[in-house]
Amino acid sequence: MKSIINNTKGSRKARSPFTRMIISTVFSALVLAGIHLPLQAQVKQFNQPSWWFGAAAGANFNFHRGSTQQLNAYLTTLSAFHDGSGIGLYVAPLIEYYRPDTRLGLMLQFGYDNRKGKFEEVLTPCNCPSDLNTDLSYLTIEPSIRFAPFKSSFYLYAGPRFAYNLNKEFTYQLGVNPEFPDQILSPKVKGDFSEIKSMLVSMQIGAGFDISLSAPENQAQAILSPFVSFHPYIGQLPRTIETWNITTVRVGATLKLGKAKKNSAYVKQNMESIDSQDPIVLFTVDSPENIATSRNVRETFPLRNYIFFDLGSNAIPERYVLLDKDQVKEFKEDQLETFKPKTLSGRSDREMTIYYNILNILGDRLGKNPSSAIKLVGSSEKGPEDGLLMANSVKEYLVDIFGINTSRIAVEGREKPKIPSEKVGGTNELVLLSEDDRRVSVESASPAMLMEFQTGPAAPLKPVEMLGLQVAPPDSYVTFNVNGASEAFSYWNLELADEKNVVQHFGPYTQETVSIPGKTILGERLKGDYKATMIGQTKSGMTVKKTLPVHMVLWTPAENEEGMRYSVLYEFDDSKSIAIYDKYLTEVVAPKILANGKVIIHGYTDIIGDKDNNLRLSLARANDVKSILEKALVNLGRKNVRFVVRGYGENEALSPFNNNLPEERFYNRSVIIDIIPAK
Repeated sequence: MKSIINNTKGSRKARSPFTRMIISTVFSALVLAGIHLPLQAQVKQFNQPSWWFGAAAGANFNFHRGSTQQLNAYLTTLSAFHDGSGIGLYVAPLIEYYRPDTRLGLMLQFGYDNRKGKFEEVLTPCNCPSDLNTDLSYLTIEPSIRFAPFKSSFYLYAGPRFAYNLNKEFTYQLGVNPEFPDQILSPKVKGDFSEIKSMLVSMQIGAGFDISLSAPENQAQAILSPFVSFHPYIGQLPRTIETWNITTVRVGATLKLGKAKKNSAYVKQNMESIDSQDPIVLFTVDSPENIATSRNVRETFPLRNYIFFDLGSNAIPERYVLLDKDQVKEFKEDQLETFKPKTLSGRSDREMTIYYNILNILGDRLGKNPSSAIKLVGSSEKGPEDGLLMANSVKEYLVDIFGINTSRIAVEGREKPKIPSEKVGGTNELVLLSEDDRRVSVESASPAMLMEFQTGPAAPLKPVEMLGLQVAPPDSYVTFNVNGASEAFSYWNLELADEKNVVQHFGPYTQETVSIPGKTILGERLKGDYKATMIGQTKSGMTVKKTLPVHMVLWTPAENEEGMRYSVLYEFDDSKSIAIYDKYLTEVVAPKILANGKVIIHGYTDIIGDKDNNLRLSLARANDVKSILEKALVNLGRKNVRFVVRGYGENEALSPFNNNLPEERFYNRSVIIDIIPAK
């Protein structure tokens, strides 16, 4: 018993060196943290990542205390073991989250945790020495709160530990009495402890220090973080019997990887230091003197001479307005709102209501012009026979409902339209192009049926005129031009800051010209002064910033003010159709433009084809229209007419129609002309 008492005293003295070691480690870390603090003030290109992933590895310095004697149901030692120590392995993946320049964060580690130890030798009643070793190990899960008191690389952490037993093996050796050296040494006994708890819930507290392994200019960041943690004996009684407990000091390091984010302070500093001559770009802003919220517009809406059929069907689609015989006498071309289609896309409803009445407009015009005749050409991917069935579906409707004499309606079936969307050898977006080409074309030689000065198979039908309210007209858009951006920048963004420094962000953009509705910027404000900042990212990785002042005023036109709108239609991937509109633009549209007025010309395309090509195509179409009108105005003696020309390509946020149906895509292949009277 004397030896047991001495061991107990020794265990008490053994606690103080490790306590001193913990205090010394924490003090050293604090000193290093203080030295490191000034380094944090440097402006770096990248901020520290918020999320870190990696692994931790270390050594567990395990200190076994208490008593254990009944190892399992088959073995009880002659004397109890009290003190022991050992070094075990700790390895674990980890996840950390903490935002840069903050104190609080979260940590999670889960892995292998060895709490092995060798107990100090004890003497049995026969004066025989005995030894006990254990290879106790766990699967540990350790969530922690991370606290950086100085917002620096030094941090503290604390949290619970959930340990699930993996190994409970022991090795016991009974020695011989040194006074009888000739005794035979008992063999080692190996086994598993009984009454081992399957799970332990304990706690930990520790400190660490992050050492960056990456250059500040690298976006991929790596950190080596030495750490020390203390796991007190509270909750660490491995067994449900006896008093054996474990205290652990863990020393190790973690390797953490993260992806850094741009430091806005560095970007600002970098932008301000860039030579304004590299690259050469010109930033300008075109803001209307008065931003209109709405305007009465008399629109001359062109009527496409096509009726589109669903793939695999010869029946007229339900989206077209089909009348009963009794409704014919009530039908009026200038009151089409009475006969609306069953479903509308929600965009350009008034215009699509006109188009979806095309069969009724045809029947009404044929009835009012007895000498007129038409030809219906059905085109089907299945062949001429199927195309003929489609054409006869339209003919039967006109004959049965409007009573048109069959001799006035000729029909023809084809595999491809005379002006197809799907070109020979094409390989892309064939389904959409096939939908475009499954149609019945309406041909006529009667001026009463056709648009002014138009002839031929692609000639649109006579347009329909309507008066309506135009919301957010194109001339209310604020236009931002970055000439040279396509060559100098990979992309550019736009920031608009008002008088209170409230910032709106737009972009990124790759095109040189961007138009934003003035109402979008002003919101409910009547006027405002803004700082427009263009931030361009060059292809070499540099950043360019240019700022201009912008003044905006919201304005509602007088009720009696009326604008005019005309449209020019194109076939798929075609910019030459403008030739057939030359006389129409010269003799019909140009005379409506008064001196000192403004003409806004916007070009559009559908979504089929290359995006960049569509942007160029839309602008080319708009400029063609402008050239014809300018020439006509010179001949008319009109002066001081201001033109605004934009090409929006396939931009679905600005396109006048959706792109879900072939008729919508055909109407998006257009140039829209808005004539604004002089104020």
